[in-house]
Amino acid sequence: MGEDVKLTKLASCAGCGAKVGAGVLAKILSDLPTLRDDNLLVGFDKSDDAAVYRIKDDLALVQTLDFFPPIADDPFTFGQIAATNALSDIYAMGGEPKLALNIMCVPKSMPKEAVHEILRGGYEKCAEAGAIICGGHSIYDEEPKYGLSVTGFVHPGKLWKNHGAKPGDVLLLTKPLGIGVLTAAQRGDLLEPETRDQMIRLMTTLNKDARDVLVNFDVHACTDVTGFSFLGHLYEMCSGSSVSAEINVRDIALIPEALEFARIGVLPEGMYRNRTFAEHAVDTGDTELAVCDLLFDPQTSGGLLAAVPEQDADAAFEALRGRVPCVQRVGRIVPESGKAIRLI
Repeated sequence: MGEDVKLTKLASCAGCGAKVGAGVLAKILSDLPTLRDDNLLVGFDKSDDAAVYRIKDDLALVQTLDFFPPIADDPFTFGQIAATNALSDIYAMGGEPKLALNIMCVPKSMPKEAVHEILRGGYEKCAEAGAIICGGHSIYDEEPKYGLSVTGFVHPGKLWKNHGAKPGDVLLLTKPLGIGVLTAAQRGDLLEPETRDQMIRLMTTLNKDARDVLVNFDVHACTDVTGFSFLGHLYEMCSGSSVSAEINVRDIALIPEALEFARIGVLPEGMYRNRTFAEHAVDTGDTELAVCDLLFDPQTSGGLLAAVPEQDADAAFEALRGRVPCVQRVGRIVPESGKAIRLI
C-alpha cells in the first residue's frame, strides 16, 4: 500500500509542523468571549493540552482534538502516528483516554484501500490505549488529513496542567528531539531506512507508559512536546507558572541524524515559527545554532515534559527507565528572573 500511495507527496506540510504558530494562535484567541463555569477546570486561557470539565468530585472529562496532514507515506503508519499524537494530549493531563471520534479529509482520487488503512492505523493505536473509536466525520479535500477527537477521564485532584511548576522542580523528558528535522529530510528523500524506521517507532509510541509511571509521583506541571517545540512548550510552562528554567543542553537526547541535518540547513518551516514565538524568552548562551534549531524543532507525537519535586526526581527517573523511549533529566525550575529559559 505504501508503494501505491505516497501520502507525503499530497500535502504541502507534514504532521505537527502544520500547526499555526503559538504566537499567532494566542492573538487569534485573545479576545474571544467565553462562558464562565466553575466546573471548567481547564480551558484555552493557559494554552494547555486539553480541556477539562468536572462531572463530580472524583471525576472529570478530558477532551482534545488533533489532526494533521500526512507525515508518513504509508497510510496505515500515518493513521497510527496521527492517533498516537491525538491520544498524547490526554496523557499529558494525567488522564486515561476512553472514547475517540475520527476526523478525516481525503482527496476524491484517493483509493478506498488507502482510506481504510489510515483508519485501521488509528483504530489499532486506540485499541492499544484502551480507547474506543465510536464514530467521526469525513469530508473531501485536496490534501489528506487525519486525526481524532478524544475524551478521557481524570480525577480532578490528580489533574496535571502545563503550569504549576515550582522552583526546585526537576524537568524530565521521555523522548528524544529531532522528529521535525527528520520529517523535512524525509520529504527530500534524504533519510536512510534505519533512521526512517526509528522516526516511525518514536512517533507511534504512546505516552501511556510515561503517564502510568508518573501518576505514582507528585507532578507539579506536565505537557507533551509537540508542534510548538521543546522550548516553545517549556516557555508556556514557565510563563504560566511564573518561574524560569535552567536547561542542561548536554543532557538532552538529540537524534544524531537530525543534528547532522540541522547543521547543513535541513529544517522544517515550523522551526522558524517556534523561534519567532519563544526566542525572546531564551538565553541561548554559547549553545551551537544547530542544537538550538533542534530545541525549536516541531515534534510530532513527542514525549512528556514533567516538572517533579527534587525529592521525587531520582525515583521517577528510575521508574521511567526502560518504560519510555528515552528518559532524560534535562534541567530544573528556578525562581523567575530575566529570561524565562537559560541554556547552560
